[in-house]
Amino acid sequence: MATTKTTIFCQTSKHPNFQTSNMINIEPSKKLEQLPPYLFTKINLLKNEAYAKNLDVIDLGMGNPDMPTPAHIVDRLCDTVKHHKNTHRYPQAKGMPKFRKAIAEWMARRFGVELDPANEILSLIGSKEGVAHLCMAYLNPNDYVLVCDPAYPVHFNGVVLAGAKIHFMPLLEKNNFLPDFTKIPEKIAQKAKIMFLNYPNNPTAAVVEDNNFWKEAIRFCKKYNILLVSDNAYSELTFGDYSAPSIFEFHGAKDVALEFHSFSKTFNMAGWRLGWVCGDKKLLYPLEKFKSFLDYGAPTFMQLAGVAALNGSQDCVREQSAIYERRMKMMTAGLKKIGWHAPETKATMYVWVGLPECLKKEGSLKAAEDLIKETGVVVSPGVGFGKHGEGYIRISLVTHDKRFHDALLRINKFTKNAKGCK
Repeated sequence: MATTKTTIFCQTSKHPNFQTSNMINIEPSKKLEQLPPYLFTKINLLKNEAYAKNLDVIDLGMGNPDMPTPAHIVDRLCDTVKHHKNTHRYPQAKGMPKFRKAIAEWMARRFGVELDPANEILSLIGSKEGVAHLCMAYLNPNDYVLVCDPAYPVHFNGVVLAGAKIHFMPLLEKNNFLPDFTKIPEKIAQKAKIMFLNYPNNPTAAVVEDNNFWKEAIRFCKKYNILLVSDNAYSELTFGDYSAPSIFEFHGAKDVALEFHSFSKTFNMAGWRLGWVCGDKKLLYPLEKFKSFLDYGAPTFMQLAGVAALNGSQDCVREQSAIYERRMKMMTAGLKKIGWHAPETKATMYVWVGLPECLKKEGSLKAAEDLIKETGVVVSPGVGFGKHGEGYIRISLVTHDKRFHDALLRINKFTKNAKGCK
């Protein structure tokens, strides 16, 4: 992984209101310096510049749901905050029993998976926090972690911040964006401590259609004594007759795996920061212990809103999945017409789009930058998710349906005007 030097600027001598003569000179953690460049920072800067120029921005970059949190969940939160003042106090870090019980019952209904709510479920302040803290709870220097490439960035950034090492497992289109466990070197497998898998996948939107993949992953991790982490944040955003499984549906998973879930995408609660991780209490305990020193857990009123989400009608989830499916079909059909490689997907809120040959030479970051500057359409460069994401962009389906027509018109014009695309 490339090392980049990071400098923290609290003040600057160029700003007239700052005096810098007595400023301390202190270096950040070496772990921060080892993080790869966060390319989305540059994309966000360009997006803000576009807003400042009064460009009509269509933001399809971040996976930030545009649909509101369902009303019954909001109502529960408001009622709890208003009328149950004891929920304003410190929460139970592990998660209140009612919350964990609701999760256990939801997992049983949804996947047929039986969990002990007292010992096998841990609440999280969003699954991203949980993944990063899991790395810190488990990893030592020189430990290896098996991470997909491309991947949701916390899967590799969490490893770097924990001071461990990464072995990337390429996700190639010819392999349906699934890792090939036979390609992992024996020496790496012997040193590996964690493997991250994320299906339905962010960013590629790939799904696992042959359950032998999960069985193979469990066998591999048992053989090499590796903690298998299933990031199942998109399990409910599926289309047609496809249904995403829980890893605990497969024999032996409890011995080797933890599974993360999130309210962010399932219930449009991204800003609420609520999730959970489940699995055997022995595998959960290091994370539970680590978090007990760092945070007090999710607020009680937030957990009770989560109970309302899990116990209430799931029609809202099915309705929003239908919306994402409609948007996906609209975008993939439109992109194909103008020469972009955009296969239909079976899950998530993303379309993983191959750049036309005429744009590949400049790379995905340059394509994303130019697209913002010239058209106001914001997308995520594939290389921001890993080396094997180069040649692709990720489009998030997070704006009103009518705006996708405008986005396609602009992308078409951009493609026609791009050097070498005529």
